Amino acid sequence: MLEDKAAIVTGAAMGNGKAIALGLAEAGANLIVADIDLALAKKTCQEIEMLGRQALAVQVDISKKSQVEDLVQQAVNEFGRIDILVNNAGVTSRYDLLELPEEEWERVLNINLKGVFLCTQAVAREMVRLGIKGKIINISSVGASRGIPYSAHYSASKAGVELFTQSAARALAGRSIYVNAIAPGVMETPMLEPFLAEPGRRERYIESSPMGRIGQPQDLVGAVIFLAGPASDFVTGIVLRVDGGASA
Repeated sequence: MLEDKAAIVTGAAMGNGKAIALGLAEAGANLIVADIDLALAKKTCQEIEMLGRQALAVQVDISKKSQVEDLVQQAVNEFGRIDILVNNAGVTSRYDLLELPEEEWERVLNINLKGVFLCTQAVAREMVRLGIKGKIINISSVGASRGIPYSAHYSASKAGVELFTQSAARALAGRSIYVNAIAPGVMETPMLEPFLAEPGRRERYIESSPMGRIGQPQDLVGAVIFLAGPASDFVTGIVLRVDGGASA
């Protein structure tokens, strides 16, 4: 389905990003595994190569324009093209609103929202230059559509991602670049593990889920493959919720 397509996945060293990268590789794509943790990114590359696909690990802080531009240049140098971008990298933290430091607000917004903008802009420019029909997939969260009292900065950043997705979709559709978002529910990832480890929290999430379980990173792969492939060629500007029915 994605044979010999070239994809960049940010935050692909672990969790949702790693599952997405491996899923794209299984569908035939070659990967740029972009992450702040180069050692773990290289391990993801090894697993991709075991699937018979090519992979390159690139260390990047997506909140830094110069590093994003270098990432995109390395992707073009390695594969000669970029067909797919998955803006997955993100961070969160827990603070009472009255105690939320300005520096933490800026850190989360810079990575979760500014990083999506920088990567989208840089990759879209290359897609246009190379005449590629491109697919850009932004990873949002169900937290974009509901207030999280202990993580206002995270909810704000993901709400921004969803509106940015719609704006970018309208701006780029005429250039044959299609931009969509996926909003996961509560997922079993290293980022959320500290929250799920709190007494009783995991059980409450399971009880509130219509499917009676917490999401796994692999649950996102089907949605990514759909939005990255030709089956979604008339789809742009949507937010696809993958949350086990939690937002129903």
